Amino acid sequence: MAAGAEGLFGALVALLETHRGRDRAVRTLGYGCQLTGGALAARSHPAESPLGQSLLAISAQLSHCRTVLRLFDDLSMLAYSRQYGLGPKEEDPAVRWLSVANNVADQLYYPCEHLAWAADAKVIRGDSGKWWVLSTLLWATSLLLGIARKDSLQRVRARARAEALTVAGNLADLCNAVHWLPAGVLWAGRFPPWLVGLLGTTSSLIGVYQTYAGGAA
Repeated sequence: MAAGAEGLFGALVALLETHRGRDRAVRTLGYGCQLTGGALAARSHPAESPLGQSLLAISAQLSHCRTVLRLFDDLSMLAYSRQYGLGPKEEDPAVRWLSVANNVADQLYYPCEHLAWAADAKVIRGDSGKWWVLSTLLWATSLLLGIARKDSLQRVRARARAEALTVAGNLADLCNAVHWLPAGVLWAGRFPPWLVGLLGTTSSLIGVYQTYAGGAA
């Protein structure tokens, strides 16, 4: 039992020592706070649930923390896109072009979010709303392309479980992405905080599991 606990502690430390691992942990904690805080606030009038409101405030701060940290992700995304290029010739053409389109959407996402953040922080003039909407649309597009690409790859039985988990995580994130779009678009703005937290926590835990499993492999 002690050896198992020590192994888990070591894995957690290793996870937190990497940028991606720390982002996964902050994301999971943030959505967990939103899930719990939203559930507490939903049981009573928001003003009557100080703990729920505190957890929702913590969730918002952790989300902002991730937004600031993503200011430094452009170059790593560019390096990945350049390395992938147009994809390996031996790969299925449909999967290849879906992956290229996915990389383009991801690459464009970052500057749009940076502009939204800069407008909110009064670093630049202008309305941040349009940039937040555009970055959310790019995120949703990336998730859809990722789901389409994984759907093609899941024919490979050896990777079926991993691909199914990836699709499940992308679908959960896609539901939240649509929720954050302007009102009138499908179910935009209709999710209560606890449901946003549940979907985000689900996709985050899948990401943490995949990160840990990948590192242990």
